[in-house]
Amino acid sequence: MTFRTAATCALSTLFTALAGCGASAPPPPPTPEVLVSAPLQREITDWEDYAGRFEAVDAVEVRPRVSGLLQSVNFRDGQAVTRGQVLFVIDQRPFAARLAAARAGVQRAEAVLANASAEYKRAGVLVGDGFVSQSLADSRLANQRQAAAELAQARAAAEQASLDLSFTRITAPVSGRASYRRLAPGNLVSAEQSLLTTIVTQNPIRFIFDAPEAAFLKFRRAQGNGGAVHIRLEDETDYKWDGQLEMLDNALDRGSGTIRGQALVANPTGLLTPGMFGRMRWMAGAPSPALLVPDEAILIDQTRPIVYVVGKGSTIEQKIVERGKLVDGLRVIRSGLAPGDKVVVSGMQRARPGLKVDAKPGKIEQFPAGVTRGTAPALGSGR
Repeated sequence: MTFRTAATCALSTLFTALAGCGASAPPPPPTPEVLVSAPLQREITDWEDYAGRFEAVDAVEVRPRVSGLLQSVNFRDGQAVTRGQVLFVIDQRPFAARLAAARAGVQRAEAVLANASAEYKRAGVLVGDGFVSQSLADSRLANQRQAAAELAQARAAAEQASLDLSFTRITAPVSGRASYRRLAPGNLVSAEQSLLTTIVTQNPIRFIFDAPEAAFLKFRRAQGNGGAVHIRLEDETDYKWDGQLEMLDNALDRGSGTIRGQALVANPTGLLTPGMFGRMRWMAGAPSPALLVPDEAILIDQTRPIVYVVGKGSTIEQKIVERGKLVDGLRVIRSGLAPGDKVVVSGMQRARPGLKVDAKPGKIEQFPAGVTRGTAPALGSGR
Protein backbone atom coordinates (compact mmCIF):
# COMPACT_ATOMS: atom_id res chain seq x y z
CA MET A 1 0.00 0.00 0.00
CA THR A 2 1.38 3.44 -0.84
CA PHE A 3 1.50 6.33 1.55
CA ARG A 4 -1.21 8.18 -0.42
CA THR A 5 -3.64 5.26 -0.24
CA ALA A 6 -3.09 4.87 3.48
CA ALA A 7 -3.73 8.53 4.09
CA THR A 8 -6.94 8.44 2.12
CA CYS A 9 -8.27 5.48 4.18
CA ALA A 10 -7.38 7.22 7.44
CA LEU A 11 -9.18 10.40 6.46
CA SER A 12 -12.29 8.43 5.38
CA THR A 13 -12.39 6.61 8.71
CA LEU A 14 -12.02 9.89 10.59
CA PHE A 15 -14.89 11.57 8.69
CA THR A 16 -17.16 8.58 9.31
CA ALA A 17 -16.45 8.67 13.04
CA LEU A 18 -17.07 12.40 13.20
CA ALA A 19 -20.39 12.04 11.31
CA GLY A 20 -21.52 9.31 13.72
CA CYS A 21 -20.81 11.43 16.75
CA GLY A 22 -22.85 14.37 15.47
CA ALA A 23 -26.12 12.41 14.47
CA SER A 24 -29.22 12.33 16.94
CA ALA A 25 -31.48 9.21 17.69
CA PRO A 26 -34.96 9.08 16.01
CA PRO A 27 -37.86 10.28 18.25
CA PRO A 28 -40.04 7.58 19.93
CA PRO A 29 -43.47 6.86 18.33
CA PRO A 30 -46.43 8.79 19.82
CA THR A 31 -48.60 7.07 22.46
CA PRO A 32 -51.80 5.73 20.80
CA GLU A 33 -54.98 7.51 21.83
CA VAL A 34 -58.13 5.51 22.65
CA LEU A 35 -61.56 6.35 24.06
CA VAL A 36 -62.66 4.42 27.14
CA SER A 37 -65.89 4.18 29.12
CA ALA A 38 -67.33 2.10 31.92
CA PRO A 39 -69.98 -0.45 30.81
CA LEU A 40 -73.51 0.86 30.73
CA GLN A 41 -75.58 -0.56 33.58
CA ARG A 42 -79.27 -1.29 33.06
CA GLU A 43 -82.08 -3.50 34.38
CA ILE A 44 -82.73 -6.01 31.60
CA THR A 45 -85.33 -8.74 31.34
CA ASP A 46 -84.11 -11.82 29.50
CA TRP A 47 -86.13 -12.96 26.50
CA GLU A 48 -86.38 -15.66 23.87
CA ASP A 49 -87.44 -15.27 20.24
CA TYR A 50 -89.58 -17.82 18.38
CA ALA A 51 -91.22 -17.95 14.97
CA GLY A 52 -94.77 -19.19 14.62
CA ARG A 53 -98.18 -18.68 13.07
CA PHE A 54 -101.54 -17.37 14.17
CA GLU A 55 -104.52 -19.67 14.59
CA ALA A 56 -108.12 -18.97 15.45
CA VAL A 57 -109.24 -19.76 18.97
CA ASP A 58 -112.40 -21.30 17.48
CA ALA A 59 -112.92 -22.46 13.90
CA VAL A 60 -116.35 -23.82 12.98
CA GLU A 61 -117.56 -25.58 9.84
CA VAL A 62 -121.16 -24.59 9.22
CA ARG A 63 -123.25 -27.56 8.04
CA PRO A 64 -127.05 -28.01 7.87
CA ARG A 65 -128.85 -30.07 10.51
CA VAL A 66 -131.64 -31.00 8.07
CA SER A 67 -131.80 -31.82 4.36
CA GLY A 68 -133.64 -29.63 1.93
CA LEU A 69 -133.52 -26.94 -0.73
CA LEU A 70 -131.26 -23.97 0.07
CA GLN A 71 -133.51 -20.95 -0.21
CA SER A 72 -131.32 -17.95 0.64
CA VAL A 73 -127.84 -16.85 1.72
CA ASN A 74 -127.94 -13.91 4.10
CA PHE A 75 -124.31 -12.77 4.34
CA ARG A 76 -121.52 -11.55 2.09
CA ASP A 77 -118.37 -13.55 1.52
CA GLY A 78 -115.78 -12.66 4.15
CA GLN A 79 -118.24 -10.73 6.28
CA ALA A 80 -117.84 -10.41 10.04
CA VAL A 81 -120.80 -12.15 11.66
CA THR A 82 -122.15 -12.31 15.20
CA ARG A 83 -123.34 -15.32 17.11
CA GLY A 84 -127.00 -16.08 16.31
CA GLN A 85 -127.01 -14.20 13.00
CA VAL A 86 -128.99 -16.00 10.27
CA LEU A 87 -126.63 -17.09 7.51
CA PHE A 88 -128.68 -19.55 5.42
CA VAL A 89 -132.35 -20.46 5.13
CA ILE A 90 -133.61 -23.82 3.88
CA ASP A 91 -137.11 -24.09 2.37
CA GLN A 92 -139.35 -24.29 5.43
CA ARG A 93 -142.62 -25.45 3.90
CA PRO A 94 -142.08 -29.22 4.16
CA PHE A 95 -140.97 -28.86 7.76
CA ALA A 96 -143.89 -26.61 8.66
CA ALA A 97 -146.26 -29.25 7.25
CA ARG A 98 -144.58 -31.98 9.32
CA LEU A 99 -144.91 -29.87 12.42
CA ALA A 100 -148.63 -29.31 11.78
CA ALA A 101 -149.13 -33.06 11.33
CA ALA A 102 -147.20 -33.77 14.53
CA ARG A 103 -149.29 -31.31 16.52
CA ALA A 104 -152.46 -32.92 15.15
CA GLY A 105 -151.07 -36.26 16.33
CA VAL A 106 -150.65 -34.77 19.82
CA GLN A 107 -154.28 -33.65 19.87
CA ARG A 108 -155.44 -37.09 18.74
CA ALA A 109 -153.34 -38.78 21.42
CA GLU A 110 -154.74 -36.40 24.07
CA ALA A 111 -158.28 -37.35 23.04
CA VAL A 112 -157.48 -41.07 23.19
CA LEU A 113 -155.94 -40.64 26.65
CA ALA A 114 -158.92 -38.68 27.89
CA ASN A 115 -161.31 -41.44 26.70
CA ALA A 116 -159.14 -44.22 28.18
CA SER A 117 -158.94 -42.38 31.50
CA ALA A 118 -162.73 -41.99 31.63
CA GLU A 119 -163.34 -45.69 30.86
CA TYR A 120 -160.85 -46.73 33.53
CA LYS A 121 -162.52 -44.46 36.04
CA ARG A 122 -165.97 -45.95 35.31
CA ALA A 123 -164.58 -49.47 35.45
CA GLY A 124 -163.08 -48.71 38.85
CA VAL A 125 -166.50 -47.71 40.21
CA LEU A 126 -168.34 -50.64 38.67
CA VAL A 127 -165.87 -53.27 39.77
CA GLY A 128 -166.54 -52.28 43.37
CA ASP A 129 -170.28 -52.83 42.89
CA GLY A 130 -169.68 -56.16 41.18
CA PHE A 131 -171.00 -55.09 37.80
CA VAL A 132 -167.73 -55.64 35.89
CA SER A 133 -164.95 -58.09 36.39
CA GLN A 134 -161.53 -57.21 37.74
CA SER A 135 -159.93 -58.32 34.46
CA LEU A 136 -161.97 -55.72 32.58
CA ALA A 137 -160.85 -53.03 35.00
CA ASP A 138 -157.24 -54.10 34.52
CA SER A 139 -157.69 -53.92 30.77
CA ARG A 140 -159.07 -50.38 31.08
CA LEU A 141 -155.99 -49.44 33.15
CA ALA A 142 -153.68 -50.87 30.51
CA ASN A 143 -155.51 -48.89 27.82
CA GLN A 144 -155.06 -45.70 29.82
CA ARG A 145 -151.33 -46.28 30.27
CA GLN A 146 -150.90 -47.10 26.60
CA ALA A 147 -152.74 -43.90 25.63
CA ALA A 148 -150.49 -41.90 27.96
CA ALA A 149 -147.40 -43.41 26.34
CA GLU A 150 -148.72 -42.65 22.86
CA LEU A 151 -149.36 -39.05 23.91
CA ALA A 152 -145.78 -38.72 25.14
CA GLN A 153 -144.56 -40.17 21.84
CA ALA A 154 -146.72 -37.76 19.86
CA ARG A 155 -145.41 -34.82 21.87
CA ALA A 156 -141.81 -35.94 21.25
CA ALA A 157 -142.54 -36.17 17.52
CA ALA A 158 -143.99 -32.67 17.60
CA GLU A 159 -140.91 -31.40 19.45
CA GLN A 160 -138.63 -33.02 16.85
CA ALA A 161 -140.66 -31.47 14.03
CA SER A 162 -140.39 -28.09 15.73
CA LEU A 163 -136.63 -28.50 16.02
CA ASP A 164 -136.34 -29.51 12.37
CA LEU A 165 -138.27 -26.39 11.40
CA SER A 166 -135.93 -24.21 13.48
CA PHE A 167 -132.91 -25.90 11.87
CA THR A 168 -133.99 -24.53 8.51
CA ARG A 169 -132.62 -21.18 9.75
CA ILE A 170 -128.88 -21.78 9.96
CA THR A 171 -127.29 -19.26 12.33
CA ALA A 172 -123.69 -18.42 13.20
CA PRO A 173 -122.60 -20.57 16.15
CA VAL A 174 -119.81 -18.10 17.09
CA SER A 175 -118.92 -14.51 16.37
CA GLY A 176 -116.11 -14.10 13.87
CA ARG A 177 -115.35 -13.77 10.18
CA ALA A 178 -117.16 -15.98 7.71
CA SER A 179 -115.48 -17.55 4.70
CA TYR A 180 -117.07 -17.61 1.25
CA ARG A 181 -120.35 -19.46 0.65
CA ARG A 182 -119.81 -22.96 -0.69
CA LEU A 183 -123.31 -23.34 -2.21
CA ALA A 184 -125.69 -20.92 -3.87
CA PRO A 185 -129.49 -20.79 -3.36
CA GLY A 186 -131.32 -23.52 -5.25
CA ASN A 187 -128.90 -26.30 -4.30
CA LEU A 188 -130.03 -29.31 -2.32
CA VAL A 189 -128.14 -29.76 0.94
CA SER A 190 -127.73 -32.91 2.99
CA ALA A 191 -128.04 -32.97 6.74
CA GLU A 192 -124.63 -32.90 8.51
CA GLN A 193 -122.87 -33.45 5.16
CA SER A 194 -122.92 -30.33 2.99
CA LEU A 195 -120.31 -27.71 3.99
CA LEU A 196 -121.87 -24.27 3.64
CA THR A 197 -119.10 -22.00 5.00
CA THR A 198 -116.57 -21.72 7.81
CA ILE A 199 -116.29 -19.17 10.62
CA VAL A 200 -113.15 -18.31 12.55
CA THR A 201 -113.01 -16.16 15.66
CA GLN A 202 -110.78 -13.08 15.44
CA ASN A 203 -110.49 -11.47 18.85
CA PRO A 204 -108.58 -12.81 20.66
CA ILE A 205 -106.38 -14.94 18.42
CA ARG A 206 -103.76 -17.58 19.24
CA PHE A 207 -100.09 -17.60 18.30
CA ILE A 208 -98.68 -21.13 17.97
CA PHE A 209 -94.94 -21.82 18.18
CA ASP A 210 -92.47 -24.61 18.90
CA ALA A 211 -89.82 -24.05 21.56
CA PRO A 212 -86.84 -26.18 22.66
CA GLU A 213 -86.78 -28.08 25.91
CA ALA A 214 -84.91 -25.27 27.67
CA ALA A 215 -87.92 -23.01 27.10
CA PHE A 216 -90.15 -25.45 28.95
CA LEU A 217 -87.84 -25.32 31.97
CA LYS A 218 -87.57 -21.54 31.82
CA PHE A 219 -91.35 -21.19 31.61
CA ARG A 220 -91.91 -23.37 34.64
CA ARG A 221 -89.36 -21.42 36.64
CA ALA A 222 -90.58 -18.00 35.58
CA GLN A 223 -94.35 -18.24 35.82
CA GLY A 224 -94.38 -15.36 38.24
CA ASN A 225 -94.01 -12.87 35.36
CA GLY A 226 -97.36 -13.92 33.92
CA GLY A 227 -95.90 -15.15 30.65
CA ALA A 228 -95.98 -11.83 28.77
CA VAL A 229 -95.13 -12.02 25.07
CA HIS A 230 -94.72 -9.46 22.29
CA ILE A 231 -95.12 -10.25 18.60
CA ARG A 232 -94.21 -8.52 15.37
CA LEU A 233 -95.48 -9.28 11.89
CA GLU A 234 -93.40 -9.96 8.80
CA ASP A 235 -93.43 -6.32 7.64
CA GLU A 236 -92.96 -4.76 11.08
CA THR A 237 -89.84 -3.84 13.05
CA ASP A 238 -91.47 -3.31 16.45
CA TYR A 239 -92.96 -5.97 18.69
CA LYS A 240 -96.20 -4.08 19.19
CA TRP A 241 -98.69 -6.95 19.54
CA ASP A 242 -99.02 -7.82 23.22
CA GLY A 243 -100.15 -11.23 24.38
CA GLN A 244 -100.15 -13.70 27.23
CA LEU A 245 -98.53 -17.12 27.17
CA GLU A 246 -101.40 -19.56 27.65
CA MET A 247 -99.68 -22.87 27.97
CA LEU A 248 -96.95 -25.21 26.87
CA ASP A 249 -97.99 -28.69 25.81
CA ASN A 250 -97.94 -31.58 28.29
CA ALA A 251 -95.20 -33.51 26.45
CA LEU A 252 -92.15 -32.80 24.33
CA ASP A 253 -91.79 -34.14 20.83
CA ARG A 254 -89.16 -36.85 21.08
CA GLY A 255 -88.13 -36.49 17.48
CA SER A 256 -87.45 -32.74 17.46
CA GLY A 257 -86.92 -32.12 21.18
CA THR A 258 -89.35 -29.22 21.08
CA ILE A 259 -92.60 -28.47 22.83
CA ARG A 260 -95.68 -26.81 21.36
CA GLY A 261 -96.75 -23.56 22.97
CA GLN A 262 -99.54 -21.09 22.44
CA ALA A 263 -100.09 -17.47 23.40
CA LEU A 264 -103.33 -15.48 23.42
CA VAL A 265 -103.11 -12.15 21.60
CA ALA A 266 -105.63 -9.31 21.51
CA ASN A 267 -106.80 -8.53 17.97
CA PRO A 268 -109.34 -5.70 18.25
CA THR A 269 -108.85 -4.45 14.68
CA GLY A 270 -109.00 -7.90 13.09
CA LEU A 271 -105.68 -7.38 11.28
CA LEU A 272 -104.23 -10.64 12.60
CA THR A 273 -105.49 -13.51 10.47
CA PRO A 274 -105.20 -17.27 11.01
CA GLY A 275 -102.23 -18.66 9.10
CA MET A 276 -100.28 -15.39 9.28
CA PHE A 277 -96.56 -15.65 10.14
CA GLY A 278 -95.05 -13.76 13.06
CA ARG A 279 -92.07 -13.56 15.41
CA MET A 280 -92.67 -13.74 19.13
CA ARG A 281 -90.50 -12.35 21.91
CA TRP A 282 -91.13 -13.98 25.26
CA MET A 283 -90.01 -12.02 28.30
CA ALA A 284 -88.86 -14.61 30.83
CA GLY A 285 -87.96 -14.03 34.44
CA ALA A 286 -87.63 -10.85 36.48
CA PRO A 287 -85.48 -7.84 35.55
CA SER A 288 -81.84 -8.17 36.62
CA PRO A 289 -78.80 -5.86 36.46
CA ALA A 290 -76.77 -6.14 33.28
CA LEU A 291 -73.65 -4.57 31.78
CA LEU A 292 -73.77 -3.40 28.17
CA VAL A 293 -71.06 -2.31 25.75
CA PRO A 294 -71.14 -1.41 22.06
CA ASP A 295 -71.17 -4.51 19.93
CA GLU A 296 -68.26 -3.02 17.95
CA ALA A 297 -66.11 -3.01 21.10
CA ILE A 298 -66.11 -6.82 21.18
CA LEU A 299 -63.33 -8.52 19.22
CA ILE A 300 -62.87 -12.17 18.36
CA ASP A 301 -59.54 -13.67 19.38
CA GLN A 302 -59.56 -16.94 17.46
CA THR A 303 -62.82 -18.32 18.88
CA ARG A 304 -63.10 -16.27 22.07
CA PRO A 305 -64.90 -12.92 22.34
CA ILE A 306 -62.71 -10.35 24.11
CA VAL A 307 -62.74 -6.66 24.99
CA TYR A 308 -59.82 -4.36 25.61
CA VAL A 309 -59.69 -2.50 28.92
CA VAL A 310 -57.19 0.03 30.21
CA GLY A 311 -55.54 -1.26 33.37
CA LYS A 312 -52.77 -0.05 35.69
CA GLY A 313 -50.15 2.17 34.14
CA SER A 314 -52.50 3.00 31.24
CA THR A 315 -51.68 -0.31 29.58
CA ILE A 316 -54.06 -2.38 27.50
CA GLU A 317 -55.42 -5.59 28.97
CA GLN A 318 -57.79 -8.05 27.33
CA LYS A 319 -60.70 -9.78 29.04
CA ILE A 320 -62.60 -12.80 27.81
CA VAL A 321 -66.34 -12.13 28.02
CA GLU A 322 -69.57 -14.04 27.58
CA ARG A 323 -71.94 -12.29 25.23
CA GLY A 324 -75.69 -12.03 25.71
CA LYS A 325 -78.50 -10.45 23.71
CA LEU A 326 -78.06 -7.42 21.44
CA VAL A 327 -80.24 -4.49 22.44
CA ASP A 328 -80.25 -1.52 20.05
CA GLY A 329 -76.57 -1.90 19.20
CA LEU A 330 -75.48 -2.59 22.77
CA ARG A 331 -74.39 -6.09 23.68
CA VAL A 332 -75.29 -7.56 27.05
CA ILE A 333 -72.18 -8.96 28.78
CA ARG A 334 -73.11 -11.90 30.94
CA SER A 335 -69.68 -12.38 32.51
CA GLY A 336 -66.07 -11.24 32.22
CA LEU A 337 -66.46 -7.51 32.95
CA ALA A 338 -66.79 -5.46 36.13
CA PRO A 339 -68.87 -2.27 36.41
CA GLY A 340 -65.75 -0.15 36.93
CA ASP A 341 -63.72 -1.47 33.99
CA LYS A 342 -62.49 1.10 31.48
CA VAL A 343 -63.57 -0.49 28.22
CA VAL A 344 -61.97 0.68 24.99
CA VAL A 345 -64.91 1.83 22.86
CA SER A 346 -62.95 3.58 20.11
CA GLY A 347 -59.46 3.04 18.69
CA MET A 348 -59.38 -0.72 19.16
CA GLN A 349 -57.30 -1.07 15.99
CA ARG A 350 -54.47 0.87 17.65
CA ALA A 351 -54.59 -1.13 20.90
CA ARG A 352 -52.60 -4.25 21.73
CA PRO A 353 -52.31 -6.15 25.03
CA GLY A 354 -49.47 -4.66 27.09
CA LEU A 355 -49.31 -1.45 25.02
CA LYS A 356 -49.30 1.86 26.89
CA VAL A 357 -52.04 4.18 25.60
CA ASP A 358 -53.39 7.67 26.12
CA ALA A 359 -56.91 6.94 27.45
CA LYS A 360 -59.49 9.67 26.85
CA PRO A 361 -63.02 9.56 28.32
CA GLY A 362 -65.63 8.29 25.88
CA LYS A 363 -69.35 7.62 26.14
CA ILE A 364 -71.57 4.62 25.52
CA GLU A 365 -74.82 5.79 24.00
CA GLN A 366 -77.91 4.77 25.91
CA PHE A 367 -80.96 3.07 24.47
CA PRO A 368 -82.47 5.20 21.73
CA ALA A 369 -86.01 4.33 22.82
CA GLY A 370 -85.37 3.61 26.47
CA VAL A 371 -86.75 0.65 28.34
CA THR A 372 -90.32 -0.16 27.38
CA ARG A 373 -93.14 -1.79 29.33
CA GLY A 374 -91.25 -1.40 32.58
CA THR A 375 -89.11 -4.49 32.14
CA ALA A 376 -88.69 -5.22 28.45
CA PRO A 377 -85.77 -3.76 26.52
CA ALA A 378 -86.35 -1.66 23.47
CA LEU A 379 -87.83 -4.16 21.06
CA GLY A 380 -86.49 -3.60 17.60
CA SER A 381 -83.11 -5.11 17.03
CA GLY A 382 -82.60 -7.94 19.48
CA ARG A 383 -80.86 -11.08 18.28
